[in-house]
Formats: sequence, structure tokens, C-alpha cells
Amino acid sequence: MRPTLAQLDMAIAAIRTILPLESPADTLLRLFFRDHPMLGQNDRAVVAEIVYGILRHRFFLEYLAEKATPRALLLAYLVKFEGMNLRELATFINEAEAKWLTHIKAVKLVSQPLAIQAEFPEWLMEKLQKFLSDTEILRLGQALQHPAPLDLRVNTLLAKRHEVLNILNQEGIKAHATPYSPIGIRLTGKPAINRDPLFLSGKIEVQDESSQILGYLLAPRRGEMVVDFCAGAGGKALMLGALMHSQGRIYAFDISEKRLNNLKPRLKRSCLSNLHPQRINSENDVRIKRLYGKIDRVLVDVPCSGLGTLRRNPDLKWRQTPQSIEELKHKQAAILSSAANLLKPGGRLVYATCSLLPEENQEIVELFLSDNPHFARLNCADLLAQQKIPLDTGEYLQLSPALHQTDGFFAAVLERKN
Repeated sequence: MRPTLAQLDMAIAAIRTILPLESPADTLLRLFFRDHPMLGQNDRAVVAEIVYGILRHRFFLEYLAEKATPRALLLAYLVKFEGMNLRELATFINEAEAKWLTHIKAVKLVSQPLAIQAEFPEWLMEKLQKFLSDTEILRLGQALQHPAPLDLRVNTLLAKRHEVLNILNQEGIKAHATPYSPIGIRLTGKPAINRDPLFLSGKIEVQDESSQILGYLLAPRRGEMVVDFCAGAGGKALMLGALMHSQGRIYAFDISEKRLNNLKPRLKRSCLSNLHPQRINSENDVRIKRLYGKIDRVLVDVPCSGLGTLRRNPDLKWRQTPQSIEELKHKQAAILSSAANLLKPGGRLVYATCSLLPEENQEIVELFLSDNPHFARLNCADLLAQQKIPLDTGEYLQLSPALHQTDGFFAAVLERKN
């Protein structure tokens, strides 16, 4: 269904508000909708789809537009990526715009430089070219330009995957099992799943398959003491609790009270009794130090550039910089060092990011291991094979939207030697 003229006008206003990107795009869009309460649910969906489409293809669109105004970006996007013709836009555009749009329809993306085709800024291209070929960069960039599918995790305390799949398909929601996670479901389209009885009863949660795989690498057992060191809104901690059959104890630590507050309704729906959210001031908080040497399993999903999530957060390409990456690296190393102190001998730690860059991934782990000879690296492929998960990316877990249809995710598994 084509957008109405009113929706196009509203999309231009939204682009004008968001494009300075002084905050995350989803936050700015949420504030825009709050300031325009007359917009209905369908209007918001159309506007959001256009805004995110423009962000995904911004480099090419800015190249096409002599002056990259919100209106020019919108028109170029509609013609080049939504397949709208001039007849459909006749009442919305003037004669000069019609002439310009006729010209840009003939411009081929494949004739552009690699950075524009892949939709990566030059600083990121320089980093990627250190470990990927041009063909691999283009394939990765193209994969990141597609919206991410909606993945669900079945709460195995309350339901089984085949039961949930049957119910969803009976409801007319197209759903199928994820290829790697034994408890994952991938939906076709973007149904309002947060109003579905399965969601409201706690039987399903929204969680990308890549994130679910981390739980199987950590493999917590009933009765163990577990820490989710950077828990955020708690999606991974909830999964760990279910894997433990709600036995043992999980501490969900985070520095953000707001994020932990978002966990509370999810925890209530989940029916877990072994999850304990706690706000900390930093990785050196006294509540962390009290647990040193006492924990069986630690998940450390550190703050990172988020470049593996560009399907969901295309604005990160402009909000991250080489300088911000350097700052993150110091934070990542400090968090990993503190989290490792929690482990008892024989304990397991999973270090994870949603970054594509070795400097946030392998290099952080290798530096830690060189400084901590009482830790050993375990093979991720072997650990997953033990759980009959057919996923072999080598010693490290390295998921790619181009190869695995997930977010770009990295994980290393470390064990404290006895």
C-alpha cells in the first residue's frame, strides 16, 4: 500500500527532526510521535519505515541529491528503493523535481564506489578492509541494508517451541523455527506480537537468534550461581533463568536503573524465581567485589559500537567514530577484567559484543589471555556441537547477517583453570 500525501509530509517532518542524529534514531522518532499524537498506528508504521529506509541508504541518496534536504532524500528514496513512479507522485512534486527524478532513475548503484554500494563511512571502510575482501565488504553491507526479521525466544518454563509454532500459524502469523537456536522462532513480517496472548502470558520473548546462542555457550546448570554482568533490559538473563529451570541464582547487573526497570514486567511474565536484578555504579562496585571467586558462570555482553546491529540501528554508522571505538575498547577491557574475577576455579565466562571489529572482539580477548595465564579459551564450535547446534564458525563465535541471517555477533568462551 502506497503512502498518502499526508504521510509523506509527516515523513519529511520526521526526517528533519531526526537527521542531525544528536541522539539514537529510535529515541528521536519516539519523541517525534509523542509530539504528533494525531498520528494513527498505520501512519506511524509508514513514517518509521520511510525514516529507517532513508537511514539505511543515506550515502547513496545523498550522492543522488544535489542538496540533501529531507524532501530530496524522501523523493529519491521513494523512486530508487520503493519503486514509485512519477505518475504516483504527480500531485506531490513540481516540474523541476519531476525532471530530477527522471534523471536519477537512470543512475545505477553498481556504478558507484564500494563505500556507497556497501553504505559504510570511509573510517569504517578502512577498518573493514584490514580483514575483509572488497567482495566480503559488499556482501556484508548489502545484508545490513535489509531490515532485520523479528525473532522470538520460547520460554521453555511455560511452553515448547512446536506448541508455540502451531498457535502462531493458527493465528495467521507466519512463523518458522530458527536454524540454530533450539528455542528460537522467526516471524515473517512485523506483527504486533506484544499484544499477542503468547507474549502477554510470558511464553515468548522478542530476542534475536544471535543473542540466544550466547545462552547455549554459557550453558548454565540448575543450582549454579550465575552473573549477567551487563544485563540491560534482561533478555539474556531471562533465557539463562529458563535454561536453569528457575533453580540456582542469577544476578542481573547493570549501571542503568531505567534498563533494569524495563526488566521488571518481563521478569513477572516469565514466572522465574531465580533472577535478581541489581543496579551497580561501575564494574568495580562493592556488590561485584563481594562475589569475587564465588560464581560458576558469567556472561559479559559488553557495551560496544553496535555495528553488527545496523539492520536495526542504521544511525550508528554516523553516531560512532574512531574516537568512540577507542574509548569503548578501554571500557571493554576493564569490564572483562572485573567480570573474570567473579569466577571460581573451573568457572566459565562468555565475552560477547554485537560488533564486527576485531579490535573490540578478538584483540580484547587475546590481550586478556596474555595478562591472565590462569584462563584458557574454549572452542565455541565444540561447545555448540555438544548441544547439537549445527553452527561452526571456529574457535570464536562470529555471526554475520550475510552468512547467518542474524545480527553481527561475536563471542569467546573462557574458563578459569583449576
